[in-house]
Amino acid sequence: MGVLYDYFRAKDDAAAVGLMADLDGGPVVVSGGGGATADAIDLKGIEPAVTLGKLVSFVRGVDWDANLVGLKLLWSGDEQEGPWLMSLDRVTRDTLASINDAQVLELSARWGRVEELAWDGPLPEDQMVPVIKEVAALAERARDAGEDLYCWCCL
Repeated sequence: MGVLYDYFRAKDDAAAVGLMADLDGGPVVVSGGGGATADAIDLKGIEPAVTLGKLVSFVRGVDWDANLVGLKLLWSGDEQEGPWLMSLDRVTRDTLASINDAQVLELSARWGRVEELAWDGPLPEDQMVPVIKEVAALAERARDAGEDLYCWCCL
C-alpha cells in the first residue's frame, strides 16, 4: 500500500497533538464521505522532506537539501508503523503559500520530473497542478490565520 500523508493546519503544536488524541492517531482526512476532521488534504505518497521539499526548492530557486524543510516530530504511535505527526517550519509554510497561478504550470512540469514522482518517466506537464494548488491554498490559509502546517503519516 505505501505510506499515507495528510497535511493540515492547526493553531499550534498542542492543538495538532490534541487532534491526534481526538482521532485515536488519525488519519486526519477521512475517506468514505466523512471529509476532513480539520482543514486538511490527503497527499498520498508525497512525504515532506524529499518530495514536498523538492517543490519547495523549485519555488525558492535553490538546490534541494534533505534539511530544506524543517520538520519536528511531535507525536508517535507505534515506532515501526506509526502513525507519526510532524510540524513543518513556517518558512516552508510561507514558501508554499507564496505560489501564485503564474508559477503553477512551470512548477508542475518540473516537479513531475523528480524521481520520487516520475517512476515511469516524466509526468504530463499539468498533472501536478491540482496538487500544487491544493497545498498552496492550505499553506495560504494557515499563514493568513497565523497557524502552522502539520504532516500526519502512517504505513
